[in-house]
Amino acid sequence: SSRLAPSAKLVVCVARCSTMSAPADIKVDAKLSLEELHDWRPEENAFGDTFRNYEDSKRQDIVQQTYRKMHVNQTVAFGKLQRENWLKFDKGEFTVMEMIALLDNLVDDSDPDNDLPNSIHDFQTAERIRQQWPDHDWFHLVGLLHDIGKVLALPEVAGDQVLEQWAVVGDTFPVGCAPSEACVFGRESFEGNPDLLHPTYATVDGMYQPGCGISALMMSWGHDEYMYWVLKENGSTIPEEGLAMIRFHSFYPWHDKGAYRQFEAEGDAELMGWVKEFNKFDLYSKGDDIPDVAALKPYYQSLLEKYNLGGKLRW
Repeated sequence: SSRLAPSAKLVVCVARCSTMSAPADIKVDAKLSLEELHDWRPEENAFGDTFRNYEDSKRQDIVQQTYRKMHVNQTVAFGKLQRENWLKFDKGEFTVMEMIALLDNLVDDSDPDNDLPNSIHDFQTAERIRQQWPDHDWFHLVGLLHDIGKVLALPEVAGDQVLEQWAVVGDTFPVGCAPSEACVFGRESFEGNPDLLHPTYATVDGMYQPGCGISALMMSWGHDEYMYWVLKENGSTIPEEGLAMIRFHSFYPWHDKGAYRQFEAEGDAELMGWVKEFNKFDLYSKGDDIPDVAALKPYYQSLLEKYNLGGKLRW
């Protein structure tokens, strides 16, 4: 879009995550440029395996079970019900750091690359982005925030409305149209989903018009969509491209495989570029050293304050 302009050349750092503390001053809010995208792709995950191995990973059974439940149960009706429930933001008031601490209790059952608590992964992602995009502090913050929506699966937040992980984690896809073969485990994993029998939802375009825009799609319900709306509800001043990274970072069938592109509108191809750039750090930071969270918190708290997220938020 026209608001994106080239900024100063950035230094590419490929060292493993450090434990550096907050700098003396906070970087100015620089703009991203597609000319600055980095080619950084480690070859192995934390288990010494290839990334996103959904065939014979060390966590294959639980990952496959999670996706099977997801693909059968994520429907238009389910998505509407969850939005009605969760987008009331009546589950309590918590700070971002309180929510990150709760993620110590969550290991993502859809992830073949990692069995660490999700709180650790949030800081790994943020620090990797900070190393390679040092002048874009809001991008660092996006790395910290991107998975916090997974608190949907924690009773400390959800109470008796806690969601199973199939409704929280994993790759996302639009409901209300036929599933793509590009989805993890393919179309056959959706067998038994009632929307496949619907006269509109079972068609290629479904309830949408080609060119409607990626943001117009009803995505399968989960942590991405929830966290995006939490930030909007609470007046975050993170730039829109950062919010899009959070909303669509799990939409792998689109940004990784090129599925559902018939729905793209003007600007969505560029949006995909930013989502793909973010996802390199989300995915490949999982093999990094465990960061010193206590040493990093002051820096990230200062970013929360800067982008209007420093206090209690409505969840």
